[in-house]
Formats: sequence, structure tokens, C-alpha cells
Amino acid sequence: MFWKLTCIAGGVLLSSSAVLAEECQKTLELSAEFCDNNSDLVADLPLDQAKWRTPKTLVWAYTPIEDPAVYASVFKPLTNHLEQCLDRQVVYYPVQSNTAQIDAMKTGRLHFAGFATGPTSVAVNEAGAVPFAGKGVGDVLRGYELIAVVAAGSPYQLLEDLKGKRVAHVSPSSNSGNLAPRALFPAEGLEPGIDYVPVMSGGHDKSIQGVIAGDYEMAAVASDVLERMIERGLVRRDDIRVIYTSPTFPTSSFAHAHDLAPELAEALKACFFSFRFTDEMREEFHGDEQFVPISYARDWAVVNAVARQSAGPGTVVDPPEDEGQAAPH
Repeated sequence: MFWKLTCIAGGVLLSSSAVLAEECQKTLELSAEFCDNNSDLVADLPLDQAKWRTPKTLVWAYTPIEDPAVYASVFKPLTNHLEQCLDRQVVYYPVQSNTAQIDAMKTGRLHFAGFATGPTSVAVNEAGAVPFAGKGVGDVLRGYELIAVVAAGSPYQLLEDLKGKRVAHVSPSSNSGNLAPRALFPAEGLEPGIDYVPVMSGGHDKSIQGVIAGDYEMAAVASDVLERMIERGLVRRDDIRVIYTSPTFPTSSFAHAHDLAPELAEALKACFFSFRFTDEMREEFHGDEQFVPISYARDWAVVNAVARQSAGPGTVVDPPEDEGQAAPH
């Protein structure tokens, strides 16, 4: 009798495992531990409800742009709003690199975060991030461009003039600072890894300042970062000349961990969408007023297409270990 019960129980377990296996559809880019049964390209909520999380304290971070500590102050009104709206403690944690931010969500230390354009895809695929909002005006999602900048007094007019020169990228996962140049520059007569060896500066601000200082002949950076630096007085517009501008990309996404309990995830979204930017935030983010809903599959399609095209030849030169790896886009 015991043997029969064991066999029956074993059969039930095997049957349940088979059902779970059948229910877990995989997406090529997602890590093996995630399912994507609705084909939206992001990780599904775990099938096992015991794995759903409802932490009393929510920890979040924003992509490390220039000085990460600055955004703790800029986003303080949002953090306060979320605390009141969700009726739980919300803690902002300033991360020092995209890698650290993604790893923190992957290991469960971040519950939601604002990811840069390129790292959004990495966070989705490796950490189970679920993008749900972006910054915008009205219901329009804000965008930015990849730009190639040179010193104002330099002789370079076209991208093809930079063959054999010292050119700065930002970091391997950066969209405008690495992936987009690899995909888009070749059509303009300049192929990263063939015509020059990309030097990873560690940050868009470092790339721009390096061009002005003469460390690099050209740098691939995000247009909105340059505008912020000019507005803050960190660089003068007359010091820089733009020789290439790409099509528009979406800006940073805001994403929650895929294993947040659905009630909490929905409440978080509602609280985001009910928030209106302060004057300081509107100034910091070029007039953005609020968060707007996004679809990762739709809004990141061009970013992911660039990422697939951008894998190419060439050695990447990394900065010394004591330099940051901040890469907002």
C-alpha cells in the first residue's frame, strides 16, 4: 500500500512538473530561469506564488548619470510620494555602475529601478526587470539621440575623418555610448573595431570632457547628457561641435522586479502614474512632466535591433579600475 501511494504521489509530482514545464515558454534573450508565456519579451510572474514578494521596505535606484548622489535629491519628492501612496518605507540607493544596478535587481536587493536605455535590455534579460514607465510630456515618451562630438576647433567634419583616431565610447552595455555607434557608424564610413579601437571612458560626461581636454578626437554620447552638462555650466556649447546625429531612441525606463506580488506591482505603477514632476525635476529632465506607460516589446524594439546589429570586431579598451563605469544611455 505504501509503495502504491508513493508511486501515485510520484506520478502526481511528475505530472505537475510536466505541466509547469509546458506552461513555461522561453524567450531566446531571457535567462533560463525566466518564463515568457505571453510573449511580451519580459519575465513572467513566477508560477509558484510562494516566490512572490511583498517587502515592507522597497529599495530603488536610478541609472548612474554623472554624479549618482545628485539624483537622490532630485528624486526625493518621488520617493516621498511613493512612501505615502504605497504606505510603506521606500529607500533610494545610489548605485555607482550599471553592472552594480542590474546585479542588485538580479539578487533581489532592488525592487524597482530607473535603468538607462541600453542597460534596460540587459536588466530585462538577466535580472527579470519588467519596464512599465518612462519620462514624458503629456502621454508622449521622451527620446534622445546618439551624437558624435568633436572639439570645436578640430578639423573633423565627417565620421569617416576619424579613421585611426582616438575615439571614446562609454561602456559595453551603453546604447548611445557603444551599441548604437557599432550599428550606425559603418553606414557613415566609420566602423568601430576596424577603423578605430573604442576606448571606454566610463561615462558620457567623461567622454565629453575628454574631447574638450584633447584626450579623444571624438566621442559617441547621448544628446541629453550633453545638454544637461551645458545647462549646469560643466561645459560650454562653444567648446563642442556635433558631426553626427542618429534617429531618436527612448530614454531611461522604470522597471519593477518580476517577482513582486501582482497587487504590489499594480499599486506601484498607479503611484508612478499619479505623480507629477516638481519644478526641479522638470528642469533636470528638459521639461518632462510625468511618467507615461511603456511597452518594452514596442518601445525598445529599435534599441534591441541596434544591439543585435552592433556585435562586431575590435578590441575594447577599458578604463582603469578606479574609474567609474557609469553609462546613462
